[in-house]
Amino acid sequence: MSDQDLQVRVIAELKTVMDPDLNKDIVSLGFIKNMNVTGGNVKFQVELTTPACPVKEQLKTECETKVRAVDGVKNVEVEMTAMVRPAEHSQPILENVKNIIAVASGKGGVGKSTVATNLAMALQMTGAKVGLMDADIYGPSIPQMLGIPISAPKGGADNKFFPHEQYGLKVVSAAFLSKEGQPLMLRGPMLGGIIQQFLQNVEWGELDYLVIDLPPGTGDVQLTLTQRAPLSGAVVVTTPQEVSLIDAEKGVRMFDSVKVPMLGIVENMSYFVCDGCDKKHHIFKSGGGQTLAEKFKVPFLNEIPLVGEVVEGGDKGVPVIMADPSSPASKAYKVLAGQVAAQLSIIHSQEGKPAASFELAWKG
Repeated sequence: MSDQDLQVRVIAELKTVMDPDLNKDIVSLGFIKNMNVTGGNVKFQVELTTPACPVKEQLKTECETKVRAVDGVKNVEVEMTAMVRPAEHSQPILENVKNIIAVASGKGGVGKSTVATNLAMALQMTGAKVGLMDADIYGPSIPQMLGIPISAPKGGADNKFFPHEQYGLKVVSAAFLSKEGQPLMLRGPMLGGIIQQFLQNVEWGELDYLVIDLPPGTGDVQLTLTQRAPLSGAVVVTTPQEVSLIDAEKGVRMFDSVKVPMLGIVENMSYFVCDGCDKKHHIFKSGGGQTLAEKFKVPFLNEIPLVGEVVEGGDKGVPVIMADPSSPASKAYKVLAGQVAAQLSIIHSQEGKPAASFELAWKG
């Protein structure tokens, strides 16, 4: 059998490997790159839409197993790579940022900033280029959570300025606009001006994901961002108790009214696991986030447990996902990052973008 004939058989077998999120085979999606077939040895790359793909290992195993079973194949080598796809938008703002994720909550005290910080870190730890914008003007806490000293950002040309960098993240916060411990006392119109600076004057460079930590509620800052920034999607954070769910519902409705896709609901402080036992203790009731997601027919992204390491990490400036990667909370944040990335990929696939043809992928 010639190498060309064997390659045709391999391609046909790979067409049976389906991406469970996009519901299409990986050949039609243009995921197969740089295939080489020589004397029964098959080598190719699978280029996913995000390095945070939650089914990466599953797809790799399936490709290896199915190709190895093809008659004439002696050896299989599969390399998993990723290229984050940019969202489609007509606004020229933040052109080098492929995806912008808003993290919101209907009320304060639900751990929204902690979720935003660890989500950004989880995405960055997969190899993606990630930025984090702290848009909580009156209560900026991201610098504390990342251990970034309060100092003015470095300026560049044309009134531009550079974000701070920490743990591989690019970070901008309203906290950098005032002296440490001093409040920003601003009226409504001035808030929009700060947000506009963050959107137009920051030299973010090329980013796969920009996570924006919104202030709680549905006020000026939220409306400014949803109207002026090309948001790819939103994550709403809630806790299980009823009062949090009532306010979270308002956040979901706000994004729906301004046509921002809902990536899903995440339930923070979902349960507590005590030392020495594996039982989940639902301190603040249970199932509220799932119920809210079902009501609005949006994805339920994950439950984040209530553990002391999360608080300690935030106080020390080392996010829990870095300080204790084996923590139940860290594992939950990794799942959350995968789910968010998967939802963005699904949205992009529904935007009518043509998939790259397989011929161009492997011959070019």
